[in-house]
Amino acid sequence: MAARNRLPPWHEMIRLPNGREVLIRPIRPDDAVPLRAGFPLLQPEEIRQRFLYSVKELSPEMAERLTHPDPRREFAIVAAEPLPPGEALVGAVARVAIEQTPDNGRREAEFAILVSSYIAGMGLGRHLMRRLVRWSRGKKLERIHGEVLEHNQAMLALAQSLGFHREAADAPGLVRVVLDLAPDAG
Repeated sequence: MAARNRLPPWHEMIRLPNGREVLIRPIRPDDAVPLRAGFPLLQPEEIRQRFLYSVKELSPEMAERLTHPDPRREFAIVAAEPLPPGEALVGAVARVAIEQTPDNGRREAEFAILVSSYIAGMGLGRHLMRRLVRWSRGKKLERIHGEVLEHNQAMLALAQSLGFHREAADAPGLVRVVLDLAPDAG
């Protein structure tokens, strides 16, 4: 148990309600192969809720991009088995990316979360979202947002419970959820 206190920054071992332990940590290049290997285990609806369209496989290019975030403007974390790099099955991925908004000068970021159905419903999405919010506040962002399919009630309920509000999205069938991070945003 003492080793848990010596984990690197942004690393945390948690026990899920089903007894399984997962390591929450920043994504790393070694995750590309396990991510690609685990992608076929996802249900088509899980993929559609995250990517907003059907995707058959996680291409090498997509895996490379996902596992090499730009540390100046992106933060990505995973919930993985506590195994050596490249061997751990990744059960969830959460990412936030600062957007360039020259039109209004607002500092904001877009988030995305994917939690496998194998470990969904155990509070992991909430935990990951709180980590994304913490990182975003550390970057002095004004708000974060994400596009959610209007029938993804679980994600909409999670966002609402964390203080997000809804705005019109750019495409039919989507809802934009927004969390104001400014100190005076309440």
